[in-house]
Amino acid sequence: MAYRHVALIGMGLIASSISHAMRRARLDARITAHARSEASRRTATALGLAEMFPTAAEAVAGADLVILCTPIGAMERVAAEIAPHLAPGATLTDVGSVKRAVIDAVTPHLPEGVRFIPGHPLAGTEHSGPASGFAALFDNRWCLLTPPPDAEPAALAELTAFWQALGARVDLMEPDHHDLVLAVTSHVPHLIAYTMVGVADDLRRVTSSEVINYSAAGFRDFTRIAASDPTMWRDVFMSNKDATLDILGRFTEELFALQRAIRLGDGPHLHDYFTRTRAIRRGIIEAGQDTPSPDFGRTPARLAD
Repeated sequence: MAYRHVALIGMGLIASSISHAMRRARLDARITAHARSEASRRTATALGLAEMFPTAAEAVAGADLVILCTPIGAMERVAAEIAPHLAPGATLTDVGSVKRAVIDAVTPHLPEGVRFIPGHPLAGTEHSGPASGFAALFDNRWCLLTPPPDAEPAALAELTAFWQALGARVDLMEPDHHDLVLAVTSHVPHLIAYTMVGVADDLRRVTSSEVINYSAAGFRDFTRIAASDPTMWRDVFMSNKDATLDILGRFTEELFALQRAIRLGDGPHLHDYFTRTRAIRRGIIEAGQDTPSPDFGRTPARLAD
């Protein structure tokens, strides 16, 4: 791995997991970082995640790889702050789940000689903060890179090798296509989860604690998704409006069709639809992106005696 100094801007789940994974891979690189919160800086220091600095400008000084791990809405401000302090020849990347908006926000601030290769590791949990990271987060998960047409092959190869060393599988994708794909696989599912939990919350007000106490696996997993960082997801939907609204419109059409089938008692339509969608789940398992174990691979909570 060619990087000698990696700077992490932001110190949440992804950044802390990068630090853990770098150490597991025995990458011989200095790790510096910045977090806006003093509490996060103290926690990261106590955990030995990085040399923490009170400003992003100090953290990136001399780094040959800088990774923006902030919410999408903060990336333009951060890019403007660190731009004068980026080392010539450094590679700048990010971990945002929207790519076109990040490119538009960061690119105008790039100084001459800095290579910007946007990225997105498809990994995460509902937890956040520097104490939430762990080394195996990226194992066998995809990291999508969306390099510009004029990206230097050597810089792209170095960044690819970095993510592979952290356990990820790497693929290249055009930014707008990335945003459409993620609207299908992540953004709209999260929006649906937030909506379903919100509806259940209204019901809970009528039925006391029944929605909480009798949650089956499906609703429980909705609540897990809906527990994700609200700042991050606010920024995702504000930054990926077109693709999200496109897929949400298609979802609404499908939902209307299912409503009609239920209303008319059209069992064959429902069976065919569920059979087709079940095959998607099997494909995800065959691709190694989830486990076929019962309960979605999670051990049920032990009931109190």
